[in-house]
Parts: sequence; C-alpha cells; structure tokens
Amino acid sequence: MNRKQFIEANGATCRNWTWSWSFINNEKKIIIFGAWDIRTEGKTTLIFSEDWQFRRGRSQSAYHQSREHIRLIEEEGYDLMTFPMEHSDQNKDRSGIGPAKIGGFTPELTNKKLMKLGVSWYAYDHNLGVDIPEEVSDPQQYFEGSTKKISVNLYERNKKARGVCIMHYGYKCSVCSFNFESVYGSIGKEFIHVHHVVPLSEIKNEYELDPLRDLVPVCPNCHAMIHRTNPPRTVSELKAQITKNTYKGAPS
Repeated sequence: MNRKQFIEANGATCRNWTWSWSFINNEKKIIIFGAWDIRTEGKTTLIFSEDWQFRRGRSQSAYHQSREHIRLIEEEGYDLMTFPMEHSDQNKDRSGIGPAKIGGFTPELTNKKLMKLGVSWYAYDHNLGVDIPEEVSDPQQYFEGSTKKISVNLYERNKKARGVCIMHYGYKCSVCSFNFESVYGSIGKEFIHVHHVVPLSEIKNEYELDPLRDLVPVCPNCHAMIHRTNPPRTVSELKAQITKNTYKGAPS
C-alpha cells in the first residue's frame, strides 16, 4: 500500500498527490497530516509553519492548502490525525539541497490535538505531559531496603485516578491558583502535576485510592515546595505560608 492508497482508504483526498502536505475527509471532518520523524520530538510533531510558504524564493504549492486545513481544525471543529513518515535524503544534493522524500511510512492514523507556538503548529498527544518522581509511568511494586515490600494498586501514577482528580478540581494549582493555559496559552493547556496527599513512603499496605480525597492538582513549583521538607508540607500549610509571606511583603 502506498501513501495515496492509504489516504484514500481513510476517505481523504487532496488537490495534488505529488506535493500535498495534508489531506481532508470532509464527510467525517478529518484533517490528516504526515508526521515526519525528523520533526518529531517526544510526543510532539511540527506539522506546519508560516516559514514554509517560500522555499528558495519560490512559493510552495502545498502551503495554502495546508494553511486552510489548519484553519478548519482551529475554527470549524475538524479533527486532526497524523501518521508516521520516515524522511529520506535521497533527493538532496551534496549541499543538502533538494525536496523531501518519504523513505517509508506507517499506515496507522492517530488522533492528535493542535497547538500553535509562534508561527508554527504542532500535533501532540492528548496525554502530553512530563514524568516526575511522583508521577512515573509504571504502577507496579515498590521495595524499601531488602525485606519490606510495598504494593499499591491505585494511586497518582494511575492515569484513570489522575483523570478523575483533574476532572473534579480542574487544571488550576490548589495551592497558588496558577493556571498554565492562562499564562502560557495553548502550550500550557491541560498541564498540571498531581500530588499524592499521603506520601508513598508512608503507605504500608495495599490500598485503593480515592482520587478526590487522596490526590490534588498542583503546579510544579508548589509540588517541589511541598516535598522540600520531610515529612512533606500539606497543601493548607503551604497556602498559609504563601498568604503570610505575601502579606509581609505587601507595600504599606
């Protein structure tokens, strides 16, 4: 199966199969972009940039089509999907100049979200985020020393529990009320740490976590300050300290 067959099998089309960067399925309101491996970093892929309108002084034929596809996602509610593509330098000369060539692709579509940074647009996973010591990805078993085993079945590392917590409390820090999207725009959308009220080191038996009672969303700064002491400070203690220091520092 070549790229055209794959795109058509998913009900999408384009203006020109040779130079198109993106494809559209109007019936299902889907926009498809290829996700080049050389433009992919972690869970994020650069799929379009205003800088791509001209190449060596010549207008790029695919630019306006893809720009319209971006608009449809942002303004008309079209869904974004991508498929992985491998970049090949086969068409480049010794100076590194030449058109991009697809070395291969994976015929698999994945739902993505769209994020704009400056003059560029990125496709990213719905679960975009970072792992921290409190939020590693493997909810398995933990050992202290050589003899004590701690087994936890549900806790902050569990994505479902995290999701329930955030759905209830939102993406605002429970300590300082910081909201990443309000300050950073789309790059900060749906970003927050989740703090386990009872430190994992104090959990002595297997237990089932209550996401609303045992978890709380906090920004990375407050999360770090909570764990600055041992035992960790509580959310209410840290909030009280912030209030006290803000009051002391207020102009008279």
